Amino acid sequence: MNDLYNSKKVVWSLVAVFALVWLYVLGIRSLVPPDEGRYAEMAREMWASGDWITTRLNGIKYFEKPPLQTWMNALTFSLFGLGEWQARLWTGLCGLGGVLFTAYTAKRVFGARAGFYAGLVLGSSLFWVASGQINSLDMGLSGMMTIALGALLISQRDDATPAERRNWMLLCWAGMALAVLAKGLIGLVLPGAVLVLYTALSRDLAIWQRLHLGKGLLLFCAIAAPWFVLVALRNPEQPHFFFIHEHWERFLLKTHHREGPWYYFLLLLIPGVMPWLGLLPQALWHGARRDPGGTFQPRLLLLVWAVFITFFFSASSSKLPGYILPVYPALALLLASYLEGAARLSRVTAAGLVLLAGVVGMALLPYMVQSGERHPDERLLLQLYQPWVLAAAIVAAAGGALALLHARQLRRDMTVLTLAVAGFISVQLLLAGFEHYGQLRSGKALALAMRAELRPDTPVYSVLTYEQSMTFYLDRPVTLVEYWDEFTFGLQQQPELSIPTLDQFYQRWRAHTANGEKAMAIVGLNTLRVMQGHGLPLRVVAQDSRRAVITNL
Repeated sequence: MNDLYNSKKVVWSLVAVFALVWLYVLGIRSLVPPDEGRYAEMAREMWASGDWITTRLNGIKYFEKPPLQTWMNALTFSLFGLGEWQARLWTGLCGLGGVLFTAYTAKRVFGARAGFYAGLVLGSSLFWVASGQINSLDMGLSGMMTIALGALLISQRDDATPAERRNWMLLCWAGMALAVLAKGLIGLVLPGAVLVLYTALSRDLAIWQRLHLGKGLLLFCAIAAPWFVLVALRNPEQPHFFFIHEHWERFLLKTHHREGPWYYFLLLLIPGVMPWLGLLPQALWHGARRDPGGTFQPRLLLLVWAVFITFFFSASSSKLPGYILPVYPALALLLASYLEGAARLSRVTAAGLVLLAGVVGMALLPYMVQSGERHPDERLLLQLYQPWVLAAAIVAAAGGALALLHARQLRRDMTVLTLAVAGFISVQLLLAGFEHYGQLRSGKALALAMRAELRPDTPVYSVLTYEQSMTFYLDRPVTLVEYWDEFTFGLQQQPELSIPTLDQFYQRWRAHTANGEKAMAIVGLNTLRVMQGHGLPLRVVAQDSRRAVITNL
């Protein structure tokens, strides 16, 4: 029981089951807006149009992010057709690959048992698992940065051969280039800043001679530069918007209304690293200790990576939870390295904290529905979600109790495995149970009701709103009415793609009716009442507690 990591049968069985479950659950939930619907629709439009250079959302130029995820999702749609698991496949593969590569990195740098632990830790960390099941850019970026981090660690080992150092460093440069294509310049800036800080702290100036800068920069540019050149040639307005507005202004200004307190990400780490929170302080402290007898200090580099990225985004005026996802592989490596020699008390503490979290979750369960009082129609959805949350809490409590027993009996590997299994299953239960609420958020039912009445020539309007997921389920763009938000820059280039005022929309709606032309619109419930008050001809096709679908005939 203390040498599970040495059993190939156990290890490969765990990998197989983990991968099958990870990939299977990609298709069991609706695409929840905004991110899942947005990036699925961008890929659908790229696939439908055949334009793999100019990225668009709802038919409008959309340059907020680079195209790697859009490319991968469009490729998936080309191979497997449109669907929810197809839209999440790239994200799922990045999350799964990140777990496997983190485990491999730990094995090469710290040893076989640390490799076993690293895979279990990352593959069960709440935030990494949840993000791996969501179609968002953060996991794509994190997957590429995990390649860069792992390759750097393997290449810089003191016992690495010259060929190993060259090949792994080239993979590191490729990972950074793909990270830039995934989400922008942070794919290069963050690893570069980490390396500078590591050099200052470790006084290992010679590492810069081991980075293969010449070959690496050539490879980096060969991968990252072509799209930026091509998109700028076709769209001269893109470079200023992307590099100035989306990088400099997003970091320094509050124009995106995503600000938060400086400790925002520190608070997110508390649930995000579960079920390993009880070990995190010790692992970070362990990472600060110098490795005796070695030039390269892998734990120090991991500590700098985790701390710097966390505080880098803490200083930003724009904060979203997924920004610090790239720190989790580094934390998993630090936790695995610490767990290998951790005292029994540390494992007991970790297991006891998971047990406590499960018990607290069960105790707080009755208060869940109270959060739905402002939306009475959604109370039932919260009630339907309660059994799933209860099941997750029970699994966490049972897993913590069993791990506590293993820890007391000095079964190191079984303690870690039990905590990992409990953490992974708990997250999957929470995600699966969210589907009732996710269906409402996505508007999937309304979109399917619309499709039953749509003809190829039927105009569809979205009034004072844009439903990110509904556009994907409709399999077509809509015409925006008095709505700008993230489309502001694109509509400045293509103003003909929207209707700027409600009055102009009313005129067009009446004209459709007078000419006997069927039109449809997606409207909020308040907007529906306003339109009814104006005496516009309309019929409600379908509605829920958030929006309605109407037609004029």
